[in-house]
Amino acid sequence: MRVAYGGDADVTEADLADGWLALARSWLQQAIDAQLPEPNAIVLGTVDAEGRPATRTVLCKEMRDDGIVFYTNHTSEKGGHLAGRPVASATFPWIGIQRQVTVRGSVTRVSAEETAAYWATRPRGSQLGAWASEQSRPIASRADLERQLAEVTRRFEGGDVPVPPHWGGYLIAAETVEFWQGRNNRLHNRLRVTARDGAVVRLQP
Repeated sequence: MRVAYGGDADVTEADLADGWLALARSWLQQAIDAQLPEPNAIVLGTVDAEGRPATRTVLCKEMRDDGIVFYTNHTSEKGGHLAGRPVASATFPWIGIQRQVTVRGSVTRVSAEETAAYWATRPRGSQLGAWASEQSRPIASRADLERQLAEVTRRFEGGDVPVPPHWGGYLIAAETVEFWQGRNNRLHNRLRVTARDGAVVRLQP
């Protein structure tokens, strides 16, 4: 299986004159305009205590100058990895528009206030699901999971659903940000920005 890339204008160092965030947001908007499914989805890579990598897809909920933010259960597998080794890599896989952006850096939890503000925007069903699921832990059946949801639905019936104590946001610092653009003959464009000094380096594909 092979797809020929190219056709639009090359991304160049000049496109990063306003910094990585402006270009990343521009590409995100292109992904939205192209109606790609889940345009804010990222492939998140973490490392366990033995140094073995693990990846999964989560949703980026904020792009900001110092990095990108996602939310999850702190007691999940990824949460355990980040507690032991607080570093991560996250890639926006916008293959439908022949682009990818990868953010790599150290990881910290966002404040309780930021978590609460985002939590308030979530649909009630998603809030209840976060309480119902002991994320990454085994469960005997789908029916058991549905029973857990029913239990928390009854528990919070008639009132607001609070933020679970085991749930919150993480910021992946934009220590390096790489922009990838598909080109003909696999001579792709790769531009890497380093936050430390703002330097832009072109990498061979």
